Amino acid sequence: MTGTGHILVVDDDETVRDVVRRYLEAGGFTVELAGNGDEALRRFAGREPDLVVLDVMMPGMSGLEVCRRMRERTAVPVVLLTALGEEEDRIAGLRLGADDYVTKPFSPRELALRVMSVLRRARLPARAPAPDVLTDGGLRLRLSAHQATLDGRPLSLTTREFDLLAFFLAQPGTAFSREELLEKVWGWNFGDQSTVTVHVRRLREKIEDDPARPTRIATVWGVGYRYEPVRP
Repeated sequence: MTGTGHILVVDDDETVRDVVRRYLEAGGFTVELAGNGDEALRRFAGREPDLVVLDVMMPGMSGLEVCRRMRERTAVPVVLLTALGEEEDRIAGLRLGADDYVTKPFSPRELALRVMSVLRRARLPARAPAPDVLTDGGLRLRLSAHQATLDGRPLSLTTREFDLLAFFLAQPGTAFSREELLEKVWGWNFGDQSTVTVHVRRLREKIEDDPARPTRIATVWGVGYRYEPVRP
């Protein structure tokens, strides 16, 4: 396992910080450490990392609040560390724009692989077929530039949201299960399928006229989701 990049690791447990640091450094990353939310934001402002590993449950400022404040400034990838069974924290983090999560107790090797996977997705253009520009009505995606607009207005999308929307636009009218979307969009053959549900909800909030009554990203009951092109 080898990688490159500057990683900010935020956790109030010194042992966890040290284990993660040593494992990531052995994989070729440079690592900066923070023991609480305030310190994390100071270090983040001083030098923006390529990725943040962020514990959710910390005294004082929670990891979710740290994630929210980081998201106000930049779309830097975030991997959350959550307690086993804390599904609400995971869902809340994904809604705030986190890119992935690992549950505690975790394997340092698994975390490092997740970090590499998230960085790889963030650094490459969305994996979708030509042409470079995908459009539907007022919705426009330029894949090489990783840019999205709706009726001429920029859309603020995380890497995973962008990849999912590009996949939908490239294959309109086809129904996909959540399991298929995990594998085909993000290359996962494992993972919590609620991740797909959360990202579909976030996309609907950004591209639908009425997210409660979506017309673009349709739910196919018993299957998953289907993208319906805007009718002329």
